[in-house]
Amino acid sequence: MVDSRVSAGLFVALLAAAALSLSGCADTRGGSIPYGRVLAAPDEAAVRPLAGNYKIAPLDKLTIKVFKAEELSGDYDVDLAGHISLPLVGEVEAANLTTAELDDRLTEALGQKYFEHPDVSVAIKESTAHVVTVDGAVKQAGQYAVNGPMTLIQAVASARGTSEDANPRRVAVFRTIGGQRQAAAFDLTAIRRGESPDPQIYPGDIVVVDGSRIKEVQKQILQSVPLLGLFGPVL
Repeated sequence: MVDSRVSAGLFVALLAAAALSLSGCADTRGGSIPYGRVLAAPDEAAVRPLAGNYKIAPLDKLTIKVFKAEELSGDYDVDLAGHISLPLVGEVEAANLTTAELDDRLTEALGQKYFEHPDVSVAIKESTAHVVTVDGAVKQAGQYAVNGPMTLIQAVASARGTSEDANPRRVAVFRTIGGQRQAAAFDLTAIRRGESPDPQIYPGDIVVVDGSRIKEVQKQILQSVPLLGLFGPVL
């Protein structure tokens, strides 16, 4: 994987608002994410080398070390909502913070109850970088390198295609545009039939395929908050 800067501003609110209505595997369109929406290209910052002021993004992997506290030290995944879960501290918002800012936040949290002078260090182990993340009802969810032009069909194919319980008529693409996360829904069946265009996928994009056995955390995030006012104009 290649590190790069990926803005994660307002990602928690957007993902929570982007309800796909993932309650089953009906082969139908639906949900709150608009169809037929053309997403602009992502911010240029999404393809720059990882910088010192890099903002932590959902699905990044962090290495956290707490001096003389091996039980707290280790690798932590940032979830889709932008949080990490740390023993003793619990759930902590990490998205849109630099490693130094998260370091300060964890130092303060640990110092309030458990350590007199906690020594915490935070580093980026893996970032969403020059990869596309494909999740949901696919055969092999994960992050895949983008070495050239890629379309939605190709991105899903990188994950070995949709799984048996997938609803290919509801596929969401999340992207950072203008410093904010935006999303659009696509009908993979219509694309395969040549009835709809196959949209371009960029590094940093997150693709989520609907399905009956989609992860519970994704259901909760995608269904918990109303959509009102979180999407910008159609581009």
